[in-house]
Amino acid sequence: MSINKVYNGPDDMPHLIAVFPLSGALLLPRGEIPLNIFEPRYLGMIDDAMRSHRIFGVIQPAFEADEGKPQPALQAVGCAGRITQLSETGDGRYVLTLTGIARFRIIQELQVTTAYRQCAVDYSGFADDFISGKGAGDVDRDGVLRALKGFAEANRLKVEWDSINEAPNEALVNALSMMSPFGPREKQALLEAPDLRQRADVLIAISEMEVARASGTSNSLQ
Repeated sequence: MSINKVYNGPDDMPHLIAVFPLSGALLLPRGEIPLNIFEPRYLGMIDDAMRSHRIFGVIQPAFEADEGKPQPALQAVGCAGRITQLSETGDGRYVLTLTGIARFRIIQELQVTTAYRQCAVDYSGFADDFISGKGAGDVDRDGVLRALKGFAEANRLKVEWDSINEAPNEALVNALSMMSPFGPREKQALLEAPDLRQRADVLIAISEMEVARASGTSNSLQ
């Protein structure tokens, strides 16, 4: 993760941002998500972001369908990120890397003339997101690794254990959360976990439930 601009707290962030609704996607502070942008409205969003603060939010649509509404409702919490890499493909697409800065809570969706959606957001409930490694010492690292091993074995996944073992706790928990093949509800639970320790606990619990489901039992990993 590399960001030229330093964001020390909520006051350094724009409070009116474009939002990119994406089901099943998870962006976390200091994590990176690759995006392939091809819809005209989101190409315009990227152009506008590059002309201003390079920031937009990733957020999931609400899980319940909105009958009769032109746009789905949004989850209350998303994560703002900065465009740290951008390339043009030559066929009308942008391929970019968005690096997470901090989570936000939507205050209000704005009535706008842009084709993409914009919201007024509040970061104050997530001030610790701006502190790299905050709470990393409280993470149950052994539990995370046991859960990962059980999940990988149950799903016949290959794991780069050398990289895993070398990763610091924050990078480990957030990367596993973002890369996990869990569903939208599970991803939202990981996003909304109050702190890194609790996110690790949620990650362990979800992994154990998935292993139990795969094995046809209700037993947790030991």
